[in-house]
Amino acid sequence: MLRAASSFRLISRKGVASAASARTSGVPVDQREGKEIYTTVGIDYNEPKFDKILIANRGEIACRVIKTARAMGIKTVAVHSDVDSNSLHVRLADEAVCVGEAPTAKSYLRADRILEAVKQTGAQAVHPGYGFLSENTHFAAQLEQAGAKFIGPNSKAILDMGDKIHSKKIATAAKVNMIPGFDGEIADEDMCVKISNEIGYPVMIKASAGGGGKGMRTAWNDKQAREGYRLSKQEAASSFGDDRMLVEKFIDNPRHIEMQVLCDKHGNGIWLNERECSIQRRNQKVIEEAPSSFVPPEMRKRMGDQAVQLAKAVGYDSAGTVEFLVDSKRNFYFLEMNTRLQVEHPITECITGIDIVQQMLRVSYGHKLPITQEQVPLNGWAFESRVYAEDPYKGFGLPSVGRLSRYVEPRHVDGVRCDSGIREGSEISIYYDPLICKLVTHGDNREQALNRMSEALDNYVIRGVTHNIPLLRDIVQEERFRSGNITTKYLQEVYPEGFQGATLTSSEQDTVIAFASALNARKLARANQFLNQQKHKSTHVDSLHKTYKFVSSLPAKEGAKPVENTVEVTFVNGNPNEANVTVNGKAISIKGNTNLALPTNNLEVDGEHVVTQIVAKRAGEITVLYKGTPFKVSVLPEQAVEYLQYMKEKAKVDLSTVILSPMPGAIKNVNVKVGDMVSEGQELVVMEAMKMQNSLHAGKTGKVKTVNVKVGSTVDEGEVLVELE
Repeated sequence: MLRAASSFRLISRKGVASAASARTSGVPVDQREGKEIYTTVGIDYNEPKFDKILIANRGEIACRVIKTARAMGIKTVAVHSDVDSNSLHVRLADEAVCVGEAPTAKSYLRADRILEAVKQTGAQAVHPGYGFLSENTHFAAQLEQAGAKFIGPNSKAILDMGDKIHSKKIATAAKVNMIPGFDGEIADEDMCVKISNEIGYPVMIKASAGGGGKGMRTAWNDKQAREGYRLSKQEAASSFGDDRMLVEKFIDNPRHIEMQVLCDKHGNGIWLNERECSIQRRNQKVIEEAPSSFVPPEMRKRMGDQAVQLAKAVGYDSAGTVEFLVDSKRNFYFLEMNTRLQVEHPITECITGIDIVQQMLRVSYGHKLPITQEQVPLNGWAFESRVYAEDPYKGFGLPSVGRLSRYVEPRHVDGVRCDSGIREGSEISIYYDPLICKLVTHGDNREQALNRMSEALDNYVIRGVTHNIPLLRDIVQEERFRSGNITTKYLQEVYPEGFQGATLTSSEQDTVIAFASALNARKLARANQFLNQQKHKSTHVDSLHKTYKFVSSLPAKEGAKPVENTVEVTFVNGNPNEANVTVNGKAISIKGNTNLALPTNNLEVDGEHVVTQIVAKRAGEITVLYKGTPFKVSVLPEQAVEYLQYMKEKAKVDLSTVILSPMPGAIKNVNVKVGDMVSEGQELVVMEAMKMQNSLHAGKTGKVKTVNVKVGSTVDEGEVLVELE
C-alpha cells in the first residue's frame, strides 16, 4: 500500500474519442493511419478477450501495446512516474496511474505499486513490455497469485531462461548448440581473471540476469577482466537488482542472429524467421534487419527448430526470442533467450504479417495459436533503425537530454512505420533510456527496404536534442553494409577513428555549398525587397533579378584551412524556387522551395532528387543537414571576407588537465581526493547515464587540484568533475 496519495493517482480517460473510434474498426490502428504493417491473421471480434489490461511500462513500447489493444477493443491502463504524467502513453490510455517518482527504482520497478494499480483499476492482465519488470519472475508469480494474468511466459519459464547460467544447462539438455564457457557464478575479480585465462581471451563478462547490452563487457586481458567485472556488476545491480556474473568465450567476428518464437498454452510452438542484429555498440543494437542475408533456408530451419525445441523444453507460452552467435562458417551457438517482447519485433511483423502483441494477448487469455509453422510467410525485407537522443560523434553515441522543440516523423514515405512514445514538446530525461523512435521500413527486397530507410532518415526532423540519425544514415548507404558483409565488430572496423560524419565527394560538396548559398541569396533578396519597399514605397523591386556573390566554405579537417569557393546565385526569371548557381565556375541548377522556415527541403539538383534540412542559421553561417550529417557552411558576401584577416583565433583549452562530464548523468563513484597523485589512464570517476555505467580516466599524470562532485551528484554535459594541477 502507498503512504502518500500524491504518489498514486488514478486518471480516468474512458471518454477518449480516439480510443472509442479505434474500437469500431476491424483494421489495426496503424493501417488506418495509412501505413500497412500487418496482418495475415485478422482480429476475431467474437473471440473472448480481456476487457482491460494494464501496461507496466512507458514510452514507445507502452504506446505500441495500446495500439493493438485498441484495435482488439480492449481498454488500457497506463502507469507513469511523476515526470511522465504528460507523456504520450499516458494520454493514449483509457486510464492512468502515477506509481512514484522519476527514478525507476521508485516507480516503474516498484512491483508493489504496479500490483496495487492492477487491483485499483480492475485490470485483468498486465503487459510488461520490455525492460523493467518484463523478466521478473517474482512479479509474474505475484500477478498470478493476485488473480491477474501476466501477458508473457509463465513465471517458471522466466526463471529458467532469465538466469543465463541455468538457461545454458537447459539448452545443453535440449541439444541446442552451445558456446564454450564456465557454467557457474563468478564470485569476485580474482575468480573472473582465473576463469578468463582458463577459457582463453577474449572473453565476454556479463550479468546472469542481464539484457539490452547492460552489464556486459568484453575483456582481452587481465586488467580489462577486472575492470569489466567490477563495472558490469555495478551496472547489473543498478539495472536488474541482480549482480551475479558469468564468463564465456567471446567469438571473434561473429554475427548476432536471433529467432522469434511464439508458443501457446496448448503445446504449440512456431518460429517466425530470424532477425540479424549485428550492428551494435556497447553490446546494444543499432540497426536490425529481417531476414538475415547470411542465413540460407536450410540454416533458418535448423535455427528455428532448435529455438522451438528450447522453448518447449521449458514449457514456454508466449512470444520470446532465442539469440544466437554465428561464426563465418555459419555455425551457430546459443547465446540467451529473452523471455519477453523484443525491441525489434516490428520487423518480424512486417515480413510475416503477424501482430506479435495481438498473439501475446490471445495466448495469455488461453487461446491457441491461429497458424501452423507451414503457414508462416516470409514476405520481403524489413529494417529497424533505433533513433536515439545521443551524440554519435562521441563513442558512437553518448546520451543527450533536452526538450524536442521540433519533431516530425517521416510517415509520408512509402513502407515506413514509426514506433515512438514521444511528440513535439516531449522531454528526454536522464532517468530513462534515450530511445526516441524505432524507425522501420519494409520493401519487396533488401535494396528497396534500405532505400526507403535512407529516404525516411533524410525526412526525419528532430530539434532540441542531439540524435544519432547522422550515423544511421551513413550506415545504410555504406558499401559494406549494403553488401551484407557485417559482424558485431562492424562499427569499430568501418569507423576505426569513431564516427566523423558523412564523407562527401567533390560534387556533393558543391551541392551543399550551392544550396546554402541559394538559401542565403533568397534571404538577402527578401531583406532587400523589404528595404526597397520602405524606401521607395513601391512593390516593384528587382531584388530577385540581381546576381548575388559569395565566398563559401565547408569545415576543414583539424589543422587544415577551409577551401574558399567563389559562388554566384541568380534566380531564374525572378523565381525564388529556381536558381542557377555557379561554384568556382561550375554551373548547378537548383529547383525547389529554398525556404529557411521549412523543416525539410525537397529539391532537384541538376535533375536529381535531394533532401536537405536547415538545422541552424546565424550571420554568415548556415548548418545544412545533408545525407544525415550536419555541415556548417560559411556563406559570406565577398566584401565581408576581407575583414576576416583581422579576427583573432579563439584560444584552445588544455583538456588534459580536466575531467569533463561527457553527458548528463549521476555520479556513482569518486575514486580520488584533492592532493592525490594520479597517472595517465587512471579511473577517477564513474558516472551513470540512462542506466549505463561510464568510467572516466585521467588524461595525463598529475596532482588532483579540485574535485567538484560527490557520489549522488547529478551533472550536466561539459561540467568539470575533476581538475589536475
